[in-house]
Amino acid sequence: MARVLVVDDTDNIRNLIVMNLTLEGFEVVTAVDGLDALEKVVDAAPDVITLDVVMPRLDGFKTAERLRADPRTRHIPIAMVSASAQASDLRRGTETGVDAYVTKPFDPDELVRVVRGLAETGRSPVPDSPA
Repeated sequence: MARVLVVDDTDNIRNLIVMNLTLEGFEVVTAVDGLDALEKVVDAAPDVITLDVVMPRLDGFKTAERLRADPRTRHIPIAMVSASAQASDLRRGTETGVDAYVTKPFDPDELVRVVRGLAETGRSPVPDSPA
């Protein structure tokens, strides 16, 4: 069973994502913003992260940059789930190493399909641990 870290500062959206993923058999851990996600990610050991862009304290792009910079988390696939879907947002997502982009309001089936695809095939090889 794949584990997903769902990061969104809006309770209703976070709960909707959790409900849809849970119904499809995913184990879900949540975070309320980027800093909360960075505090939880190593212990949660998710197979996929869904990440909102506009959040207090640390936005999704900066969170993704920090996840990609950390050898312990750089291999985890990230799906941005955001209403911020201008061409510049998509480009910035690609530049920060985001693996998929789902636009809010999202189709729950599309979200599940994207997360399942990342859980099954989107993972980069786990980096070697330092000896």
